[in-house]
Amino acid sequence: MRIRGVAVAVIAALFGMVGCHGKPAAKSATQHYPVRGVVVSTDTGTGEIGLNAEAIPGFMEAMTMSYKLADPTVMSELHVGDRITATLAFENDAAGPVNMRLSDIVVIAQAKPDYKPAVQYHVPAAGDAVPDFVLLNQSDKKIRLGQFKGKVLVMTFVYTRCPLADYCPRMSRNFASIDKDLSGDKKLYAETHLLSVSFDPTYDTPKVLKSYGEAYTGRYTQETFGHWDFAAPQAAEMEKMEEFFDLGVTPGENGTLQHSLATLVIGKDGKVTAFYPTNDWTADEVETEIRKAAAA
Repeated sequence: MRIRGVAVAVIAALFGMVGCHGKPAAKSATQHYPVRGVVVSTDTGTGEIGLNAEAIPGFMEAMTMSYKLADPTVMSELHVGDRITATLAFENDAAGPVNMRLSDIVVIAQAKPDYKPAVQYHVPAAGDAVPDFVLLNQSDKKIRLGQFKGKVLVMTFVYTRCPLADYCPRMSRNFASIDKDLSGDKKLYAETHLLSVSFDPTYDTPKVLKSYGEAYTGRYTQETFGHWDFAAPQAAEMEKMEEFFDLGVTPGENGTLQHSLATLVIGKDGKVTAFYPTNDWTADEVETEIRKAAAA
């Protein structure tokens, strides 16, 4: 496909694998990036799909190109127009990324009307009422999303073992910045609450979440978690949350998870006011939305 050749050339240029002195880069270990996009073509003969992929921060801009499937049998479950999340894997050689392939594919929105997927994912939109999900927080206490009605709730999803600095750690750093900024306005601070939800409930126990939270707030053993909770639901509840918040989560290697992202601002009435499905939002942007929701 012509579009594939162009895209590979763009990626090679982005990475600059051959320096100005012409010295080739050594082949590196496999790299992995979460990706989401819309299927634009399928080819059972080559085992490839065309994917109109969203930008992958730190790797490439949004573009359409062909990718091989790590497991070609998945092809039968994919249709043109399906929206998916997946893991993009590749190696680098002197020419740039090679052997680009997709694994851990999750269909989060089905396009084919005569096919009913096992799981129906919901994309949160402004005005959607958020279900009263139950979680266990860092203090080993059950909390419910409904208990935060009357306040503006800012929620994101992470897991404590996430190895990609631009994903979960970035969400937590942004939340730490929001927490600090809001604390400068006593009235607004009292009208808001932050919630980081782990989608790894087996590993992220209250003890683990407490330690993780103390580090990100920067108050360590002095942290009371009065304004920012770190919590995880039970596995069955996690599945429901993944479906409602449009999260794709699949097991990776060595205890890692391949996942998409979701950050929300929820108004005092328990309804969504803003939804951010990627990692390209800023603390300032979300704080503006928080102030609007608090004033409503």
